[in-house]
Amino acid sequence: MAAAALIGKKIGMTRIYTEDGEAVPVTVIQAGPCTVLQVKKTDGKDAYNAVQIGYEDVKPHRSTLPMIGHAATAGTGPKRVIREVRVAAAPEDNPGDVWTVEVFESAGTKHVDIIGTTKGRGYAGVMRRHGFGGQPASHGTERKHRSPGAIGGMAQRGRGQAVKKGKRMAGHMGHVRRTSRNQELVRVDKDNHLLLVKGSVPGPNGAYVLVRQAKAKK
Repeated sequence: MAAAALIGKKIGMTRIYTEDGEAVPVTVIQAGPCTVLQVKKTDGKDAYNAVQIGYEDVKPHRSTLPMIGHAATAGTGPKRVIREVRVAAAPEDNPGDVWTVEVFESAGTKHVDIIGTTKGRGYAGVMRRHGFGGQPASHGTERKHRSPGAIGGMAQRGRGQAVKKGKRMAGHMGHVRRTSRNQELVRVDKDNHLLLVKGSVPGPNGAYVLVRQAKAKK
């Protein structure tokens, strides 16, 4: 096994109880099984070590001919989600191998990093998006209570006329890639292909996530 990583789907949150009766909030992730689609090695044409895995079958007419042919080289059908996992040493896996939640048990994983896409919040103003306090509620403020205020603080002599790069303003909120690091892996359910992770996971219920062994354990 080259690496402990799986693609999965966020199911939702629940709680489990320890032997001492303590309630532990956990997020349930339906992880795997994932099929190895391609293996890359430093001594090959790719010049780096990685394993490409696919999750969840998709009907061929909903895929493309290149993806169908790519999956056929591994002896499987097209997949809905494909991710690549970098590894340090040359992987010993072969195309067509299947990874399940047992990869985390065999690797002795206690903490995981979870990569997903956060919930989309649409277009939001500065008070909601950045936590601005807004304008005064009195003293002449009229129909401008939630405005950001002046934005031209950098438009001075010698600094140009443009607004400062990275200025916090209204705009699209959410729907960005986020990594939840060092989350405790509480339980592995091999029969139902479930991972129970303590804490939050980016994205709504039903979102696809990549679960990997934590790179920087707490």
